[in-house]
Amino acid sequence: MNYQTLIVEKKKAYAVVRLNRPHEMNAISNEMRKELYDVFAALEIDSNVKAIIITGGEYVFSAGMDIKEMNLMPDDEGDELLKSMMKYLKKIYSMKKPVIAAVGGIALGGGFNLVTVCDLVVASESAIFCHPELKFGFNPFFYPLSQIVGITKAKEIVMLGEPIGAHEALRLGLVNKVEAPELFMEVAENMAETLSKRSSRAFEELKNICSIVPRMDKMAAMDIESSICALLFARDERKEQMKEVLSREKSPKK
Repeated sequence: MNYQTLIVEKKKAYAVVRLNRPHEMNAISNEMRKELYDVFAALEIDSNVKAIIITGGEYVFSAGMDIKEMNLMPDDEGDELLKSMMKYLKKIYSMKKPVIAAVGGIALGGGFNLVTVCDLVVASESAIFCHPELKFGFNPFFYPLSQIVGITKAKEIVMLGEPIGAHEALRLGLVNKVEAPELFMEVAENMAETLSKRSSRAFEELKNICSIVPRMDKMAAMDIESSICALLFARDERKEQMKEVLSREKSPKK
């Protein structure tokens, strides 16, 4: 899998996608937008990949959209720009497999958007999140952020555009773990390895539940979760996995 703006590495049963425009602070160019969609589309159908990490490396996740490139675009190309942004963000947001963002350094604007469409986030203590888009005269994407921190806090984040450090992001629920700069990738990879051992079908259904039930009536939500659980319970895979767990528990400990 050869890309101009990304480095893709497969490890065991998971893949690491690294943003690779270091001299532009991983600014998301037109080429990177296309490649992000292509790589996630390819990894989604790769049966050997059970989980995906996206990162920018230790020092910067992404400075956001490529402002230099956008500044040169004619006004009538705005629709195409937004379509290309929505294409890769929706692909990641709707992935059937778990996606982990490993964030070192800044995640601004479009980089922040990229984080909010992932399932889990491991941040370095150096991570900084910010939505500065209003300074450039256009709006940040609000929906994924509001689903994480709530409408009131999301309004504050997108309207004021103030930077959020890693520990404050953890307090707000924007990230799941904060680790030292030398450890955050290791923690993300351990998390990916753990997730890769889970049932792919069960994980796909769990992601559907996480997406659907928050918008449902509480009784309807309980009913649909029960129905999905019954469907998974009837599968042979469930029986085999239970046998495997029980056999490990019976094995003598060394």
